[in-house]
Amino acid sequence: MEYRHTQFGTVIIFGVGIVIAAILVHFLVSGSIPPNEAGVAILLLLTLFLFASLTVEINNGSVVCRFGPGLIRKEIKLSDITEVRPVTNSWLAGWGIRWIPGRYMLWNVSGFQAVELTLTNGKRFRIGTDEPDLLVHAIQINKTTGT
Repeated sequence: MEYRHTQFGTVIIFGVGIVIAAILVHFLVSGSIPPNEAGVAILLLLTLFLFASLTVEINNGSVVCRFGPGLIRKEIKLSDITEVRPVTNSWLAGWGIRWIPGRYMLWNVSGFQAVELTLTNGKRFRIGTDEPDLLVHAIQINKTTGT
C-alpha cells in the first residue's frame, strides 16, 4: 500500500506570519528595521521554511518523515517497528521536534493526534498526523507485505 501525506502547520504559519507582518509594518512606518528585528525576521523565515509542514511516506521498507523541504528528516525501517498505535498528545507536548524524557520523541506540526511507533530497541517515536488511523493501517499493511 502506497502512503504519502503532508500536513501543514497552520498555527505555526499564521503565528510566524503575524510577527513578520508586524516587523514589516514597523519598517514601512519608520523606514528602517533595527538589527534585532531583522535578525528575528530572518530566524522566523528560516523556521517557517524548515517547519511549515510534515510529510510522512512509506516506501522502500521504511517510514520516512520530513519537515518542510526535507533538510530535517528521519527514516525508520518497517522491520524496526514492533508496535504501532494511534495516540493523543498532551497540549504540553507542543509542536516541532520534542523529546519527552523517558517517554518518547515527537515530530509534529499541528494538532494533538499522532501515531506512536515502538521500536525494537524499546524507544518510542511519535509522528503527528491528522489521519492517524490511515497511517497505522498503512504501516501495518506494509509490514505484512514487506514493501
